[in-house]
Amino acid sequence: MRSNIVTEAGIPTRMNQWWGSIPFITSGVVIVCGVIYLICLLFGYDSFYEICFLPSQVVSHFQVYRFYTSVVFHASLLHVAFNMLALVPLGSELERIMGSLRLLYLIILLSTTNAILHLTVALLVDHNPVHPYTFFMNQCSIGFSGVIFSLIVIETSLSGAQSRSVFGLFNVPSKLYPWILLVLFQLLASNVSLLGHMCGILSGFAYTFGLFNYLLPPPSFYSSMESSSALSFCVRRPRFILCTGGTTYGQLPTYSSGTGTQSPRSLLPDNIWRSVSSWIPQRETSVVQQGQDPRFPGRGRTLAAARNQTDTTDSDSNLQERLLDDTTPSTNPAYSRDVRNPTVNIAEVDGSVLTNQGPDSFEEELKRLVTMGFEKTQAEVALAAADGDPSVAIEILMSQQG
Repeated sequence: MRSNIVTEAGIPTRMNQWWGSIPFITSGVVIVCGVIYLICLLFGYDSFYEICFLPSQVVSHFQVYRFYTSVVFHASLLHVAFNMLALVPLGSELERIMGSLRLLYLIILLSTTNAILHLTVALLVDHNPVHPYTFFMNQCSIGFSGVIFSLIVIETSLSGAQSRSVFGLFNVPSKLYPWILLVLFQLLASNVSLLGHMCGILSGFAYTFGLFNYLLPPPSFYSSMESSSALSFCVRRPRFILCTGGTTYGQLPTYSSGTGTQSPRSLLPDNIWRSVSSWIPQRETSVVQQGQDPRFPGRGRTLAAARNQTDTTDSDSNLQERLLDDTTPSTNPAYSRDVRNPTVNIAEVDGSVLTNQGPDSFEEELKRLVTMGFEKTQAEVALAAADGDPSVAIEILMSQQG
């Protein structure tokens, strides 16, 4: 059998494939931060006093623009490179689940809440009656890492994993994972904003616990934005992911107003939680199907959904072997699809029987994968190998591109 073309590709081809797999908003943030750093480097701009997040200036001169300028500026090449490499996997995963516009709104929301929390804590520490401490009021902070810490909390909560690996060295409980990273970065790196990172973690937990629900627009807002002529150029981009707003499947391990599996009750006593929850405003939404979470809409599923682990491991390995095979879907005996009548046949794959799937559903999922930036042929093979499950097909395609 001829070697797979991906294994024969050079570094430029692999880089193009990697960059082509990054969704629209995530790649846009990388480009914006990278271009801003290059412009600062070319013009010799290394004094960030005018654009960094400086609580004393925000309070005295009401310079609210610092909430956002401080996020996109970086101090060094290592600073911007490390932040963007951390953003790509987190942003790509969340953008495929939420949609491009939802992720953009989430980044803006987290930038705002992080800055407000940062400012609030700095003021409280500075004006405490016991021992006033002015350090945080005069600390100049820049970088995207505060938002990244928020995204880490959200992705960790969404994944449902019980433990996380820290740099591949050891595993820690998922609830402690962001805090372990906070401590490690504080010890291993210099000039790190402890308060900025900590506020990012707190904003992430507030989002997953539903405390920002009243700040989230309804699905109709995103639909109207995507259908507007002003954004037609962006929507037509191959890597732009629409906010479909369908129901989620798989249990989301986050707080919801219905029957969530995890809530802030685990962190607060019942009497305190009852008092706090009565203060939280509940945003009225339109007709939402049962099981839908307003913070994680779309046809996303739990990244570590509860399945039989043995069956999942065996099926994933078999599916990856089929995808690596050089044969086409029409010649592979495990599955077949007539080009003239695109209906998935009932075929036996590894002892399990595939169910019928209509042509409209298959073609719809195939078009959705193509709009996400995947190559049509590979997406067709992965979707057929995944029994028509688009989430499994995405995992197959991402594993091959990784």
